[in-house]
Amino acid sequence: MATKTVEEYLQLPYTIEVVRDATDEYSGWFARVVELPGCMTQADTFDELDEMMQDAMRAWIETAQEKGLSIPEPRPGDPYSGKFVIRVPRSLHRELAETAARDGVSLNTFVNVALARVVGVPG
Repeated sequence: MATKTVEEYLQLPYTIEVVRDATDEYSGWFARVVELPGCMTQADTFDELDEMMQDAMRAWIETAQEKGLSIPEPRPGDPYSGKFVIRVPRSLHRELAETAARDGVSLNTFVNVALARVVGVPG
């Protein structure tokens, strides 16, 4: 089985989450690689973040290779269909359907808006 080099791993489309890290005493940026547990960094400016993230990823991958650990690859970029099935108790189904009817919308629309609100996406 062929092993990728560090440079080959660094070219893969890993998921990087970036968060503004600001308090009264500090203002900067925090980033982590979702697929590489514990691979994270922070920088004072957004412009510094790319280089810092590359350094953190390189160190994480090199350490994993030295220890003989498997290196996760990026999550597949498969598109989501927009459909999923969920089972709920009959009583909840009834409450949801009745509430949707009172609001004058379909059950699908009601649940869609409710879920969007929970995760902070405008419905």
